[in-house]
Amino acid sequence: MPKQVLFIQGGGEGAHAIDSDLAASLARLLGGEYEVRYPFMPNEAAPEYIDWKAAILEELRALADEAFVVAHSVGGAAIVRLLAEAGLPKPLAGLFLVAAPYIGVGGWAIGGFETPADLGARIPQTLSIYLYQGTNDQIVPFGHLDLYATLLPRAHPRRLRDRDHQFNGDLSEVAQDIRAIAVS
Repeated sequence: MPKQVLFIQGGGEGAHAIDSDLAASLARLLGGEYEVRYPFMPNEAAPEYIDWKAAILEELRALADEAFVVAHSVGGAAIVRLLAEAGLPKPLAGLFLVAAPYIGVGGWAIGGFETPADLGARIPQTLSIYLYQGTNDQIVPFGHLDLYATLLPRAHPRRLRDRDHQFNGDLSEVAQDIRAIAVS
């Protein structure tokens, strides 16, 4: 049975189509040992947390225990808020936030997606968390990674040179980290 990976898209007009390159990169790099699920999030052009929360919870419940969640951009902000607020319906092997905007003081203001100040205390201590940000991201400021890293001191931050918001279509570091967790 392949290991499962849930890839959560970012927000904005056409985001699912744009992020499909990232999901495909991950599937190609992980190979047949992994099943990458890539659902469409509701109202992607103007994301509402309550709608995304329901859709993500449904997807999480459909996963086997010890699956991996990779979330891009606003999808990262949504899963962080969801995990802090509702907890995990099933144990996860790892959480991977790719170019995720920090929503709150010092970051962006998107109603409903706010990151709780006590995020680190709310997320299970056993969950492996990885943070990825590219130095050439013209959408999410590079400093957002540090805001998350401050709240999640157990997380593994990855600062990647010359990567844009779409990571130049290459999630090789994410695939490498997933494989490392899977064998440990």
